[in-house]
Amino acid sequence: MRASQLLLPTVKEDPAGAEAISHKLMVRAGLIRQLAAGIYVYLPAGWRVMRKIEAIIREEMEAIGCQELLMPVLNPAEIWQESGRWSEIGEELFRLKDRKGTDMALAMTHEEVVTWLAAREVRSYKQLPQLWYHIQTKERDEARPKSGILRTREFIMKDSYSLDTSLEALQVSYDKHIGAYDKIFSRSGLDFLRVQSDPGMMGGKIAHEYMAFSDAGEDEIVFCRGCGYAANVELAVSSASASSGAFADREEISTPGARTIAEVSDRLGLTPDHFIKSLCVISAERGALLVLLRGDHELQEGKLRRLVGEFRMASAEEVAAAIGVETGFVGPLNCSLPIIADEALRSGTYVGGANKPDCHVSGITAADFEAEFADLHAVVAGESCAECGETLSGARVIEIGNIFQLGTKYSKPMGARYLDEQGVEHDLIMGSYGIGVARIAAAVVEQHNDADGIIWPASIAPFEVHLCLVRGSDDVQLAAAEGLYSEFQQAGIDVLYDERTLSPGVKFKDADLLGCPVHVVVGKHIVDGLVEVKIRSTGDRSTVPLADVVARVRSALAAM
Repeated sequence: MRASQLLLPTVKEDPAGAEAISHKLMVRAGLIRQLAAGIYVYLPAGWRVMRKIEAIIREEMEAIGCQELLMPVLNPAEIWQESGRWSEIGEELFRLKDRKGTDMALAMTHEEVVTWLAAREVRSYKQLPQLWYHIQTKERDEARPKSGILRTREFIMKDSYSLDTSLEALQVSYDKHIGAYDKIFSRSGLDFLRVQSDPGMMGGKIAHEYMAFSDAGEDEIVFCRGCGYAANVELAVSSASASSGAFADREEISTPGARTIAEVSDRLGLTPDHFIKSLCVISAERGALLVLLRGDHELQEGKLRRLVGEFRMASAEEVAAAIGVETGFVGPLNCSLPIIADEALRSGTYVGGANKPDCHVSGITAADFEAEFADLHAVVAGESCAECGETLSGARVIEIGNIFQLGTKYSKPMGARYLDEQGVEHDLIMGSYGIGVARIAAAVVEQHNDADGIIWPASIAPFEVHLCLVRGSDDVQLAAAEGLYSEFQQAGIDVLYDERTLSPGVKFKDADLLGCPVHVVVGKHIVDGLVEVKIRSTGDRSTVPLADVVARVRSALAAM
């Protein structure tokens, strides 16, 4: 491609309000433009990146026997009503009516369509297993679109779906996708982890997310370098050590005005891990509950929500009405509310509210109150791994893919069944597997950049080679550059040829900003039959005989 013919509108300044590095650089490099909040145009160079990512995805999907099809974005509400998600999903689902007044939805995912198709086309165990995938535009009415193409309202995803006869067969399909995903993200140049995750609105019991390390990520994970354990903080567990037993004797302690853990610990000269934190919540399903945590821990709301359904924190008036004491002095002893306690409180001796004004009590153990114990606290870096005892690390990450074992979540209500060898009907066992194509591109930029711009891995770069012509006083440079351009094309090397009549400085800045893996400069050295070759990722430069340039570039790309 000749640069003079390419729409590549590079800019010097970061876009207003941009925070993520990928947002800044992809706009400045002329890859994307924002049409509206969360809605982007992919310019030619940006779209080339997307197409190369899609090509990798297609190769790896088809390598595991996944068949490509295409499902529509516009869906009748009827299938979403059958699955139950029409009412389960909130405002994120785009809903509209056609000219006849029929309810419709713009699909944010395609489980309903796949299940509808399977219910009509799959009849017998002889047709199973089936693996289907498509790459399609999705719509989500995102409340807070931000960070460029990382969080948008319209996005492109690869969805694949497995149809099986049993949970054991589903695990085989699941493992196939794990292998394919590992290859897709590795080939794309990402540093990533697969972590345990919450199935959320997708349903099912087992789910994992693929996370790319990035400070721009909105998700947090903890992971163990010792045994490889990794989980989203919504599910992560740790091994908590018991408190040392200071103030072990049962004693009422006067603590006037000291309501928070920080205030009481400062008053008594103890660290927060010696205290019980008592939270009163109102569950839609179970009413008022007392939730207990160790004083140095925070509640992971997703964990409690999975246990008690939707809930909210009780108001001060509700706490006083339910327990008879104001917030800050609530504790588990002689409490009339049902108690749910974090697993960390199973052992140790603690100080907690005495359910009396301005008073706490010491010497509390798990034997002193009846409670339902569950993992409730938000695990943070520095805690001990529950698997091996090593110290957990933490990181911010970008979700780039997810995989779910759906089971019969959709097949049962939507009537997707098959007949076994004896002619007995069973619900299909399903799996769902997603990849955000744009999220791969943005995550790569987050991980591969420097002060001058993007540094693309060769596998998904908009072009493999950026050929720059630096014009001199004669046509020697032009002839050499034109010749190299033809040679690269004939060799099947994807090349951008910058033959524009601009200053060398402008061309070099554009080349570094765009970040193609290899830069080739035809300039002053051509009088000696030499051309400069630069590796963008390392900055290494060398002068290469003109006749050897294509071979040298091919070798450099292969090494990448």
